[in-house]
Amino acid sequence: MIFVGGLPFSTNNSSWSSSSSQGSDILVALLEHPVLVSASHSFKSMEETKVSVSSETPSPSKYVYVFQREYATVDPALVDYVGTDEATTCVGLVIRNRRNRMTSIAHMDNPEIVDIGLCQMLSLVVDHDLDAELDVYLIGGFDDASPNHANGTTISECYSDMDGYSLPLCRKLVDTLQRRQEKFHVQTLHVLGHNTKRDSQGNAYPIFHGFLVETCTGSLSPASFDGTSRCPDEMVRRIRVTSSYEDTSWNGKLLETYDTQTDRFVIAPCRW
Repeated sequence: MIFVGGLPFSTNNSSWSSSSSQGSDILVALLEHPVLVSASHSFKSMEETKVSVSSETPSPSKYVYVFQREYATVDPALVDYVGTDEATTCVGLVIRNRRNRMTSIAHMDNPEIVDIGLCQMLSLVVDHDLDAELDVYLIGGFDDASPNHANGTTISECYSDMDGYSLPLCRKLVDTLQRRQEKFHVQTLHVLGHNTKRDSQGNAYPIFHGFLVETCTGSLSPASFDGTSRCPDEMVRRIRVTSSYEDTSWNGKLLETYDTQTDRFVIAPCRW
């Protein structure tokens, strides 16, 4: 169930006829919610952090980076920062337990991986405690609709008949969060129109492609990572993203990358 501003969230719509229409109603209402609009404006005003790891002057902080379709759950006692970038129509999802500060991050790229992916993320964050208070942040995606659908005068009109890749993913994410039993306190929803800028020709682009989470405090900032910080095994993990779509054992799942218990990167294999 979704909470906003400490209160249970509801669209007060009892006439939903399908999961798709329900997800659209929830998404539109959240995008228009004053608390989340304010949070999105605050996030947008932040300066982007440039993450780089120098071999000459190693950082005392420990980072875990996730690529597209990957996820990682980290213990703040072991990992200082976790993040992702290179998101265009993808959405970065952060779930953090307020009590034990366990933090899970995923780079979602398809509505079909949301259901099982959330279960993977929550397995160590919730630890069988359905009363756990979970802070949630969704960042990424943009208005990648055709120009004909991008000129709606309101959010509701704009998303009522919109195409593209970002919208179905965002719709599935909020619908699934609302349907689950856990208590999800949505803190930031910087997606779609909130994360879109346009050039002089009217072409749409994401404002931010990634973010960094400080695990101890839970604070988020926009971020980009260079080649020194997208590690380890960048090339293998990039190949795995593509090849995993031909491996039926990964159907509907996020790719496992980091072992929380042993504090090690474990790049799970796939076949094609």
